[in-house]
Amino acid sequence: MDLTTYADLAVRLVNTADPTRPELEELGDLEALREFLRNRPHLRPRVTRQDLDGMRALRNELREVFEAVERGDDDAAIDRLNALLVQHPVHPQISGHDGQRWHMHLTESGSVTDQYAAQAAMGLAILITTLGIDRLGVCQASPCREAFLDTSTNRSRRYCSERCASRANVAAYRARQREATRQPVQPCSGQ
Repeated sequence: MDLTTYADLAVRLVNTADPTRPELEELGDLEALREFLRNRPHLRPRVTRQDLDGMRALRNELREVFEAVERGDDDAAIDRLNALLVQHPVHPQISGHDGQRWHMHLTESGSVTDQYAAQAAMGLAILITTLGIDRLGVCQASPCREAFLDTSTNRSRRYCSERCASRANVAAYRARQREATRQPVQPCSGQ
């Protein structure tokens, strides 16, 4: 069982919406939710309108976990995550499907939202308790607000992608260049 994969479920769901740009909603209808669940084929056929609403609510809860970490409010992040773990209990189960060997799944019961939530919350909980809460991040490239997991060895990741890192570096370089052109040239004292 790869718990980073389970933690990545939280990141994928959080990143289906940008709170600053609601027009970019990626879970607009049931078909969009089914497409989102393409890597979880056992969940796709069971999707209902209630699951769509539930997944959107779950997304907001998970975003609050990431944003609390960003604000440095680790206690709030843990409280939210613990509430999700209580609301969506984990049921470990041995599974063999799609030609794969026997392996562990964290749940196979409840609604689509319950199953997704249990897996995502447990993945984040294991990641936090194993690697540290500072492994959860929100992209620092303005205006991006994508969540990410920092799996770097030195815990230095600040951006969700190379694209955002590059964009932020170019913006910083241009800002330094503008500032340098605004600085008055100091006259030489001639001595």
